[in-house]
Amino acid sequence: MNELIKVNYDNADRPTVSGRELHEALGVNEKYTDWFKRMCEYGFTDWTDFILVSEKTETNNPKNPYTTRTNHQITIPMAKELCMLQRTEKGKQMRQYFIAVEEQWNSPDAIMARALQLSNAKLKQLETHCCQLETTVAVQEQQIAELQPKASYYDVVLNCKDLLSITSIAKDYGKSGTWLNNYLHEKGVQYKQGKIWLLYQKYAEKGYTSTKTQTFPGNDGQQHTNIHTYWTQKGRLFIYSLLKADGIFPLIEQEEKTATDVA
Repeated sequence: MNELIKVNYDNADRPTVSGRELHEALGVNEKYTDWFKRMCEYGFTDWTDFILVSEKTETNNPKNPYTTRTNHQITIPMAKELCMLQRTEKGKQMRQYFIAVEEQWNSPDAIMARALQLSNAKLKQLETHCCQLETTVAVQEQQIAELQPKASYYDVVLNCKDLLSITSIAKDYGKSGTWLNNYLHEKGVQYKQGKIWLLYQKYAEKGYTSTKTQTFPGNDGQQHTNIHTYWTQKGRLFIYSLLKADGIFPLIEQEEKTATDVA
C-alpha cells in the first residue's frame, strides 16, 4: 500500500494524521484554519476526533526565522469523513486509503503485534518497578544497619553481670589465661602468691576482683580448700583498657575493624 499521507502511530490505541497535511493532500484552496473551523461544524469535537497542537515552522524573515502555527492531529475516522465531505476525486482516493489503513490496523497480525508491544511495555515497567523496590530495600537495609548500634566489647561487658575467670577473659582476645596472667604481672597489676594470683594493693581496693573459696574432698578423706580469684565486670573493663592502650583488641572489635578496612 502506497503511503499517500503519513499516519502517526504514537498513540497505540488511536492512529492519527496531520490536519494540515490532509488539507494539502486534498488540494483544498481555502485557508487551513478557516477550512478546519468549517469542517468542525459537522460535529467533530476536540479530544474525541482531534487534538489541537502547536508547531514551530520556518519563515522567510531573517529577523524572525521561526513562527508558531496551529495544527491538529485527527483520527482516521474523522479523516475519512473529511475526505467524503470534499466530494472530489482526491477526497475519494484519500478515503479509500484511510479505509485500507484501518483494515491493516485491525488485522489479526497487527492486533497481535500491538498486544505484544503493550505486554513488553508493561513488563518493562514491572522490571523498572522491581529494580526501584530492590534499590529502596537495599537503602533501607543500610539505613537500618547505620541506625543499629554495633555491639562493642564495652557493651558486651556491661550486659554481663557474672564474675569471670581470667581464662574466660583471655578467650575474648584469643589468648590463654596463662598469657593474660603474665601480661598483668608485667604491668604491675598482680603478683603470684603460691598458686593464686593477687592484686597489688594499688588495685586491690578498686573492686576489680573477687576471691572465692571452694572445698573438695581429698584422697586422704579430708576436706580441702582452694582459693580462686575471679574478675568482676569492672575489672574486665580495666583489663580491656590496659590491652587497648597496647594495641591489643578483643576479637569482636578485631572483626569490626577488619570489616571496616575491607569496606
